[in-house]
Amino acid sequence: MSVDTRPATAEETPQRIRSERSFRRSGSGDFGKPTLAGLIMRYALMILVMLLVIGPFVWQLSTSFKGPLDDLYIFPPNIIPVDPTLENYSKVTDIVPVYTYAWHSLLVAVGQVLSNVILSVFAGYALALMKFRGKFVVLGILLSTMLLPGEVTITANLLTINSLGLANTLWGVYLPGAISAMNALLIATACRMIPKDVIDAATVDGATTWQRIRHIVWPNVRGMASVVAIFTFIGAWDDYLWPLMVLTDPANYTLTVGMAYLNGNFSPDPRMIAAGTMVALIPIIVLFSVMQRFFFNGVQEGAVKG
Repeated sequence: MSVDTRPATAEETPQRIRSERSFRRSGSGDFGKPTLAGLIMRYALMILVMLLVIGPFVWQLSTSFKGPLDDLYIFPPNIIPVDPTLENYSKVTDIVPVYTYAWHSLLVAVGQVLSNVILSVFAGYALALMKFRGKFVVLGILLSTMLLPGEVTITANLLTINSLGLANTLWGVYLPGAISAMNALLIATACRMIPKDVIDAATVDGATTWQRIRHIVWPNVRGMASVVAIFTFIGAWDDYLWPLMVLTDPANYTLTVGMAYLNGNFSPDPRMIAAGTMVALIPIIVLFSVMQRFFFNGVQEGAVKG
């Protein structure tokens, strides 16, 4: 294929400039591009949203590195610390066992991710690709549970955990989040995108249910499963109310409860609280960095893979 490398003529130059321009002039017919005022408005809104979303994180990160000479309450705040230090991170680990609490949160979060992904794939396969009596009743029950806020069922969950003898244990924190109706319905939606003829052909060829799930269903729902995994991990890692109700021994606290314990009982210093918050954010940042390719691209996988 030949590439036109010749310089643009006098007649072609204005046309090329118009095509490379990121906005259109008022009255022109290139409606695929915004006007100059519209382009400015878009960038202004984008900057505003970035300030609202990223601003608190940047301020918290800056606070975690500020030393005693930094004034935390001046306006506008100093993003770059005047007296930078890492002492806040060492102090926060001396006051509370941050890494032990982080390990507890990691155990609960990873456990909920595994159970949600596995059980949601099985439930989604059954709801989308299997025929059984009462299927619509089950769907109605799952949808109805999503209409209730978590605070409505938290008392019933607490009584159940106490009756099972799992109070003040990480198992008690883990169990209510082992499977979510929303995740099962998300996987079921992804399973409905698989052509029924492929499932029928595998059944005729003698494939078992496990083989159909492993070789046909799973390759096509991995994108949605990654979404389920990320949201489940973030929800379990950031959960505060339920671990606070279940756990009574500070030795079993998760990280979110431990950070509140730091704020309420030991030190009101915002510097150390910010340092503990940054420690709590590290696993989420790492997880999203690793799985962002699956998160953004995996949901769009529509091809059936054998």
